[in-house]
Amino acid sequence: MNHSKKTLLAAALLTAGALLFNSSDAAAQGKARVGIKGGLTASSLYYDSQGATNKNERIGFHLGVFSQLPVGEFFAIQPELLYITKGASATYNVLGFSGKNTFKLNYAELPVLATFKLGQAVELQAGPYVSYLLNSNINSNGDFGSGTSAINRDNFNKVDYGIAGGLNLYFGKAFIGARYEQGLQNIANSGAAKTILGNAKNGVGLLSVGLSLN
Repeated sequence: MNHSKKTLLAAALLTAGALLFNSSDAAAQGKARVGIKGGLTASSLYYDSQGATNKNERIGFHLGVFSQLPVGEFFAIQPELLYITKGASATYNVLGFSGKNTFKLNYAELPVLATFKLGQAVELQAGPYVSYLLNSNINSNGDFGSGTSAINRDNFNKVDYGIAGGLNLYFGKAFIGARYEQGLQNIANSGAAKTILGNAKNGVGLLSVGLSLN
């Protein structure tokens, strides 16, 4: 693991602590938020595999917790800890054999978002994220057979990172949110995976609902 990845993981561990312990200053202000969130994801990968067509998003989900630590009246830092599904699907037609394959990559993810408050109900957010690959598999349905098979994680970079941006709309303690994340790390790590995925990176849209618990 190179130095940049070690730095990202160290930052992830330090920020994860903020999810468990609010700063005393923020608590004293009575404005810190701790809550839960979850919802749908639509993830995509661009990969140039011979015979692969009709590349589509993988529809999945995300679920986790967040903490919002105010820095001022109109600004806060929001770390989150999420379980999130990523990947993509495509149909194939090779030598007369056809079917559909879905790459499934599942991560533990830590976004750290600068949060700009536009009044009491609207928030704009932007910032980096770092993810760790928990497991990977491929679901097949076609002439080559049907079923789900695990893929060795060594075929992929275990650490993914990128940038994220979106907005939240609050209704009291409840909110709905929309976000897009663009990965900056190549997914494939091994020669075989690179043959299929090339320089593909994660791109994910999230639609969330959540609840502030305080």
